[in-house]
Amino acid sequence: MTKIFQTAIRWLRSDNPKSKIQNLKWGGILAIGVALALCGAVVEAQQPKKNPRIGFLASSSASAYVNRVEAFLGGLRDLGYMEGQNIAIEYRYAEGKLDRLAGFGAELVRLNVDVIVAMGDASVRAARKATETIPIVTTIVSDPVALGFVASLARPGGNITGLTSLARELGGKRLELLKEAVSRLSRVAVLGNRDNPGYGAQMKEIEVAAKGLRMQVQAFGVQVPNDFDKAFSAMSRDSVHAIIVIQSPAFSNERVRLVDLAVKNRLPVMYPQSEFVEAGGLMSYGPSVPDLFRRAATYVDKILKGAKPAELPVEQPMKFEFVINLKAAKQIGLTIPPNVLARADKVIK
Repeated sequence: MTKIFQTAIRWLRSDNPKSKIQNLKWGGILAIGVALALCGAVVEAQQPKKNPRIGFLASSSASAYVNRVEAFLGGLRDLGYMEGQNIAIEYRYAEGKLDRLAGFGAELVRLNVDVIVAMGDASVRAARKATETIPIVTTIVSDPVALGFVASLARPGGNITGLTSLARELGGKRLELLKEAVSRLSRVAVLGNRDNPGYGAQMKEIEVAAKGLRMQVQAFGVQVPNDFDKAFSAMSRDSVHAIIVIQSPAFSNERVRLVDLAVKNRLPVMYPQSEFVEAGGLMSYGPSVPDLFRRAATYVDKILKGAKPAELPVEQPMKFEFVINLKAAKQIGLTIPPNVLARADKVIK
């Protein structure tokens, strides 16, 4: 097209009589060429720009992730992304049924999403099984190195990066705070799902901490929601004084039921996340989950701008919170010592 324009212009500028005969011909060709070029530019300008598409894979229900999703969307907004305007999100919730995650992961791959944001160990495992090429951003995975998701926190080395909820001495800190809040505490139950990835490492950490605090801990396994009643009956028979809950997708979905059983059995419970306390539980200590989800948005942004997951270090929690519910304490007849209340980041009255 450029050569035609150049030739036409030379003919139009020529003083050669013969060339003048051709002026009309080349003038017409030039006009047509310009028109075609302008039409092409208009069509190109009218082509809609493809908005990035994010896959959001969660093991729990949508209601369990309301605060987390809002924190994630808030992080995206801070970076200039508005859902439905310049970015699209495909949400997939397994409702606590972990066997559904594999199908959802494969579905997100078929949709050709640009990034998959996976919540929790089981979701990351399902996403990883579904794809080795689409970037995966983790949010609350327990130990990505031990679980084989990344080579190291500093250099992940594959298509997975993001944030981990792993922090040293979390189990010990929870046990310490529980002991300070409950006088003469010596026998503690640990409620968790033995099938959940990361359970073994967390249980071991609690056992080590208990030994240092001269306390006894006993594990009670819960695989399905119907196991909750059996577990609390067993804890009552064994005369435990308090409970520490290890995070599990099934627990997030059933947090109201779990809180009600604790109140019914008048047992103080230390939960892994503040959502349990907001649902009526006694206390929680752990990483700020909304903060982790907000920070996950920065990984999405970097990847959409060309960064490789293999070269983005996995980050650990930076913000922790200790939350106490005084109404829950009153329901079970527990008085929280003033020195413990003073250490709380948030007190629900």
